[in-house]
Amino acid sequence: MKIIYTFKARQDLQNIYEYIAYTLLVPKTARRMTDTIMKEARTLDSMPEKNPLYKEEPWHSQGVHFLPVKKYLIFYTIDHDIDTVSISRIMYGGRDIRNQLSETKEW
Repeated sequence: MKIIYTFKARQDLQNIYEYIAYTLLVPKTARRMTDTIMKEARTLDSMPEKNPLYKEEPWHSQGVHFLPVKKYLIFYTIDHDIDTVSISRIMYGGRDIRNQLSETKEW
């Protein structure tokens, strides 16, 4: 399957990098973390259904899956008609997930 990132997911990844590199002042860790997240995202090209659907509504009914990567969560949907996995959000697991998902427009 083809893996695509929405604008918001790309923005999330950039924000993760900037927070770790510039706020926590550990740019090497920032690079490793974003590389790890992208590496794990690439594994979705085969068997993306192996990860669970997000349990809360309305996202469960919309077919939103999630993949945990260290302390982060990758949220994505699968479109079998066009053989694509669309990564919509990447966020720190300790944040208010429900609120952030509510702000997500691209699924």
